[in-house]
Amino acid sequence: MDFRVLLFSFLLIAIIIPGIFSESIIRIPPEKDLFCDRKSETDDRLYCESWRFSIETNDAGAWQRIPARAGDGKDAWVFDIDETLLSNLPYYEVHGFGSEPFDEKSFDDWVNLAEAPALPASLSLYEELSQLGFKIFLLTGRSEYQRDATERNLLFAGYRNWEKLILRGPSDQGTPATVYKSEKRANLVNEGYRIQGSSGDQWSDLWGFAIATRSFKLPNPMYYIA
Repeated sequence: MDFRVLLFSFLLIAIIIPGIFSESIIRIPPEKDLFCDRKSETDDRLYCESWRFSIETNDAGAWQRIPARAGDGKDAWVFDIDETLLSNLPYYEVHGFGSEPFDEKSFDDWVNLAEAPALPASLSLYEELSQLGFKIFLLTGRSEYQRDATERNLLFAGYRNWEKLILRGPSDQGTPATVYKSEKRANLVNEGYRIQGSSGDQWSDLWGFAIATRSFKLPNPMYYIA
């Protein structure tokens, strides 16, 4: 065989084969075809399972939101706030990075400033989940009287469109963090939400009952909450 023909054949194979193996095995319609009227409950169930399977296998392509037929608005994600969405590092920088005894009054003064910056990775995840159609719940150990300052800080840091901000009310005071947060998650489950994910810097944010399908622990070298 002529050397040039052999070389051409080799190059052609080298170009075609990677394309063949990079093609997705699982194929479902593009995003523009997904947002359509429901046809039947059975069709929707199969359709949604196919879509979710594609997400699990990282084969969802460039879709920007959950298809209407694949989401009922009940997929939820729960975020803690302090050292999860917001960083209190500026406060701890002048208080020994957690080496000093906790001073509730000085920390409350810091909270009222509403100047804690966002953790960039958490903000990125938050925005992506929001775009995908998850209902986002913020579950914090802060008290109800800090609601206004907390909301101002979240907005200042770039967080928007949360479904609900849950703080400790009078009846929650003194309840261990694991129990308090579990009870609040259980309330969401009882309302029909599926807690697909939960993010927090303390194990007490994630453990207990009514836990998320997947939990993500952020590091916090400054303090520990049982």
